[in-house]
Amino acid sequence: MKKVFVVGGSGRIATDLIKDLVATGNEVTAGARHPEKVIKLNHVTAVELNLHDSVDKIAESMKGMDAVYFVAGSRGKDLLQTDAMGAVKTMQAAEKDGIKRYIMLSSLYALQPEMWAKIPSLASIMDYNIAKFFADNYLISNTSLNYTILQPASLTEEPGTGKIQIGEGSATTNPIPDVAQTLADILQHNNTIGHVIMMRSGNTPIEEALDKI
Repeated sequence: MKKVFVVGGSGRIATDLIKDLVATGNEVTAGARHPEKVIKLNHVTAVELNLHDSVDKIAESMKGMDAVYFVAGSRGKDLLQTDAMGAVKTMQAAEKDGIKRYIMLSSLYALQPEMWAKIPSLASIMDYNIAKFFADNYLISNTSLNYTILQPASLTEEPGTGKIQIGEGSATTNPIPDVAQTLADILQHNNTIGHVIMMRSGNTPIEEALDKI
């Protein structure tokens, strides 16, 4: 059992992620601006978290955790303070608290700007990818965290298949339940530490795909 902090704990992916983390025996603290919107389950504690706050205040919320997930997103409304600097603050807070494991939800090709204009779904979220570019680069280059960065393709509200493809490919979407399950399973796979993982819909069971990294 691990004590896990989920940043952005009331969102679409967070809701499925929390269910998956609890199902595998973890204790989850979900931080959200509106904690009343966090899914109500045993072994889940909702706390108020505002990414505009100081690193010290964010660190107080995270104290005692074993791992941090960043799955927050402003949906284009607050890219600098949430998606970019908000993410950086949670990294700094994790280091301040001595938390080593940090799992980031990012975006396909976020670290490869030359790809953004080539794929229509990425071109339409250019500013979001810019925010993720800086957040991901900070995580890799400016922290000593045991990070994993997951970069899914476009999210769809379809039933999960339990199967994915990692790396290059032609698929351009991922059902939200598959992204959440992959995030949850990453915590059990130390071989993913230090990796940036691009994922798409595919034919390989999630566990098998992660085992091969």
